[in-house]
Amino acid sequence: MKNDNPTSPHIQIYNWHISSLVSISHRITGVLNYILLILICFWVISLMLGPESYQYFKIFSDSIVGKFFIIGFIWSYIFQILSEIRHWFWDMGYGFELRTTKITGVLIISGSFILTIALYLLSGVLI
Repeated sequence: MKNDNPTSPHIQIYNWHISSLVSISHRITGVLNYILLILICFWVISLMLGPESYQYFKIFSDSIVGKFFIIGFIWSYIFQILSEIRHWFWDMGYGFELRTTKITGVLIISGSFILTIALYLLSGVLI
């Protein structure tokens, strides 16, 4: 039996666009932010249990690995927020032109890094 239906292009021959990168990253950061929310709950519980419990979080957050995770999670939230703003405009019917999607995709990626660096520099005492 001959199948004349068109097949989808394989990932190796598919041309990546900035919108597909932002879309995939949006889904990944959504999962990461869910995990982060659970970790924030454990952090608050450690605060309620007293200084001994909080000391474990303090040791981790003072390490280089801890700072990397904190900055990464901050970037994840900022990226998610900027991407959600873009989706909000799409829900209103704006920004579907190809040029606009490319510009907003670049703004989301670059803006998330710029805002993360700015937040890190402004809150150097906290991190």
